[in-house]
Amino acid sequence: MSIYQNNLIIRRPTIADRKTILEMIEEYHKADSSTSGLWNFADKQDNFEGWLEANLLQEAGLLGENIPAIQFVAFNEKNQALGFLNIRLRLNQKLLSTGGHIGYSVRPSERGRGIAKKMLKEAITIANTKNIQKILVTCHRDNPASRAVILANGGVLENSIDKMERYWITSNEQS
Repeated sequence: MSIYQNNLIIRRPTIADRKTILEMIEEYHKADSSTSGLWNFADKQDNFEGWLEANLLQEAGLLGENIPAIQFVAFNEKNQALGFLNIRLRLNQKLLSTGGHIGYSVRPSERGRGIAKKMLKEAITIANTKNIQKILVTCHRDNPASRAVILANGGVLENSIDKMERYWITSNEQS
């Protein structure tokens, strides 16, 4: 668990977070906004417990395309869910092209407050603890806010594939 300025807390979700996470997902849907950083959750899924179990299987690399990944959620000091964060510990060809190691999104009503920048910063730190020092992060070419977040965290543009820009962030902790 990490605590940031403004009491931003990033951690794995639990059953106690059901209400706030489902409310956040509903807000994404009402805003017709992408839930980047949210894995294994079907639209309008009503089995929150199943999602938590899927997260454990995903972390072990036993779900989907066998890519181990850790699902996090960002919360404020009142335990309100603010955004999704997913860290992929390995990349397949699809993630190498368009997904990267880290996916994140901020709840529509909380955007523009620096939350995504802090989330990505924490994700980089977590990736380092998982022995990932060269981190791929992607964003849609038409998403200047995400591009700014990536650049603020040291992202260097490698190229674009289709409409996705691919940025590499090299850890400062690399020896």
